[in-house]
Amino acid sequence: MRTVIHIVFIALLGLVTFFGIGPVLFADGVMTERMITLGIVIGVYIFIILVYKGLLRRIK
Repeated sequence: MRTVIHIVFIALLGLVTFFGIGPVLFADGVMTERMITLGIVIGVYIFIILVYKGLLRRIK
């Protein structure tokens, strides 16, 4: 079960990295738009990591 959780969350983090950091780096908009997108991406990272830690504690 732990292996499945690890695989799922690694995939989630990879998807967030691919689809989240790309627009931050390659956006045509102004710097404010990039910073808002970066803040949202960091928030999603934090949320995913907290859920991941919570699931691992619950399984233990």
